[in-house]
Amino acid sequence: MDETMLPRERFLEVIANAPLVSIDLIVRSRQGDVLMGWRRNEPARDHWFVPGGRICKGETVEDAFGRLCLEELGFAMTLEATRLVGVFTHLYDNNFAGVEGVSTHYVVIAYEVLVEPDLSTLPTSQHRNYKWVSPSGDLSGVHPNSIAYL
Repeated sequence: MDETMLPRERFLEVIANAPLVSIDLIVRSRQGDVLMGWRRNEPARDHWFVPGGRICKGETVEDAFGRLCLEELGFAMTLEATRLVGVFTHLYDNNFAGVEGVSTHYVVIAYEVLVEPDLSTLPTSQHRNYKWVSPSGDLSGVHPNSIAYL
């Protein structure tokens, strides 16, 4: 386990008692479409969702952004290559562990990047597959928290 990650039970205690801070990566194509992956894990499992993840204790926003680009997109980027979209609140009735009665609360810092990765090379640990979503296209299965970025 990475030293910045909490053991499962301690992480569940944090989720039950405090908001998490995370970064969402709004990867936009030249045509304005947004990259989304079909989520493997809760919360938001079985929905199209933008890549991203939480900031770990002791990790700067810059370091978290770089780590998440590597983990979620498979390549490095820096914050200088982005545009800050804003800060969002994501509330879920469930949690990563499926424990009843424990909701998840994220404070999300959303950054937009203009890149067009090869979808077949993107990591699959968090998402089963990927697609480009057009703001004017079919939004079925897109999670409401990701619709906000379109």
